[in-house]
Amino acid sequence: MSVITLENLTKDFGNGRGIFDVSIAVRKGECYGFLGPNGAGKSTTMRHLMGFYQPQSGKAMIEGLDCWGDQKHIQQKVGYLPGEIAFPEDMTGKSYIRMIAKMRGMKDFSYEKELEDFFEINPAIELKRMSKGMKQKIGIILSFMHKPEILLLDEPSSGLDPLMQNKFIDLMDQFKKAGTTILLSSHMFEEVERTCDRIGIIKNGKMIREVDAKELRHSRLKTFRMECEDETDLERILGKFPEAECNMTTHSVILSLPDSRINDLIAVLAGCKLRFLKEEKHTLEEYFMQFYGGDAND
Repeated sequence: MSVITLENLTKDFGNGRGIFDVSIAVRKGECYGFLGPNGAGKSTTMRHLMGFYQPQSGKAMIEGLDCWGDQKHIQQKVGYLPGEIAFPEDMTGKSYIRMIAKMRGMKDFSYEKELEDFFEINPAIELKRMSKGMKQKIGIILSFMHKPEILLLDEPSSGLDPLMQNKFIDLMDQFKKAGTTILLSSHMFEEVERTCDRIGIIKNGKMIREVDAKELRHSRLKTFRMECEDETDLERILGKFPEAECNMTTHSVILSLPDSRINDLIAVLAGCKLRFLKEEKHTLEEYFMQFYGGDAND
């Protein structure tokens, strides 16, 4: 059974803004990456799951409960980090954390303290004096401190420096190993690539592709650039890889192939004399840009 379910979810704000016929099913213990640029519809989808928006059509459900009708019950079960955090300016970080903890009925604050130490933050200062990065850390603590079984994270590492981004990914890994179900909305490719099991790509409010992260990593093309000593070697390479781009004048070769054919390439190159060989790996970002690099109607 899916823990997080969207069925043909639609919310049309007009002028092409909103989400349209979005369907996602996130299994228990899975980390699902929701990938797209700002304005693609990621935050709108998250807000439906938190019960902040009523669907125009379709459904948003968590553990079989309707997110709009059962929002109070769902919000007690979920750790939510919004994409845009708005804190009261007349409170300290600590007092705000404790207020939210009280609303959740928390009595044990030991893990909250662990998170403060982990992210190297003193929440005792006023929220209005905190930098964007410090406020983001407070938001992460609020989302994780009650050890929820479900996490909805909207651009969670926004404003964090590279060191803290790595720490956040480590925290995500801990929760994944504990069986937490995670929906991660992001436009940061490394974050999605390192943490997610499946990735859904959204464009102009519509889901355009869903990929298995493991299959993407293993089937991803690698591009090799090389230069041979003479034309005999070029002919040998073309005999095995007719798709290779060869320049007979410079004896250079450009060849893209999946991991499954690497051994074939090694076997051919063993009989060649090369001046140089360079690998250029393709990335999730390049895969993503296949969909965002063209016309909006593609």
